[in-house]
Amino acid sequence: MRRLVVLGSVTGAPGATTTALAVAAVWPPEADGGVRPVMVEADSSGGDLMIRFGLPAAPSLLDVAAAAGKPYPGSLLGAASELPCGVRAVVAVPGRGPCRQAVRLLAAEAGRGVLLGDENDRGTVLLDVGRLTEDVEPLLDVADQVVLVARGGAEPLTHVSAYGLDGDAYAGRLTLAVVGPCPYPAEEIEKTLDIEPVLFLPWDVRSVAAMNSPKHGGRRTAGFRPPPLMTAARTLARRVAGPPMSETRAEETYGSRVSEDDGTRLMGPSRTGLVPVPGVEGSGS
Repeated sequence: MRRLVVLGSVTGAPGATTTALAVAAVWPPEADGGVRPVMVEADSSGGDLMIRFGLPAAPSLLDVAAAAGKPYPGSLLGAASELPCGVRAVVAVPGRGPCRQAVRLLAAEAGRGVLLGDENDRGTVLLDVGRLTEDVEPLLDVADQVVLVARGGAEPLTHVSAYGLDGDAYAGRLTLAVVGPCPYPAEEIEKTLDIEPVLFLPWDVRSVAAMNSPKHGGRRTAGFRPPPLMTAARTLARRVAGPPMSETRAEETYGSRVSEDDGTRLMGPSRTGLVPVPGVEGSGS
């Protein structure tokens, strides 16, 4: 059975898709017995990668969702495309209507079965769900790891706090990936939001451009000075490339507000304010 890693955000567009691409690109070669991960673009608002890389309309997420209810749905990998950055991905068509329905089908029992596969399937599915909505809650429940992607300012971090993820329910399988500049230290964010660990992903413009380039071979993740984004993504990849869900859990699967005018404190029940790191400017939002 495959491992399932869900990546998403609670508001805005902090870079969940780019984060998923980066993690897939630097996935530890020793994980999953050498089986490469597959990224699945499952954003209810519609996909971006099909247009970005000039891919055909099929195969796509719609094909996977349509086959989920059939007696023999086929393999998830049959709908995957090879991206120029070296990542294999199941992409989604643009458009909210068809994609939202496809995500709902994937979140149902039959759809989860296609994503996770059977006892003979190995590897990891990196599921980019875009915004965390009620449509994807069943997928969060069965995920081995959940990566919450957010910008580093007071406003986006307050939205994370207000979303109210149950720390006990996600204990050991929730990571907060903070993208771009952030005036707060990881320890303060962890204490305030009750999320651990917190990892920082620098917005490395060159790496993002290379990874999203339609030209093959533009990405560089190795060398004397690896790009900052890819270095941080490698740390995140090793964090989520842990043991897959237990057999018991697999069986179960199938049967506040900002109160300061300067925006530098987060307030809420039983929470303390975030204290900016001295010398760091900007909110990163």
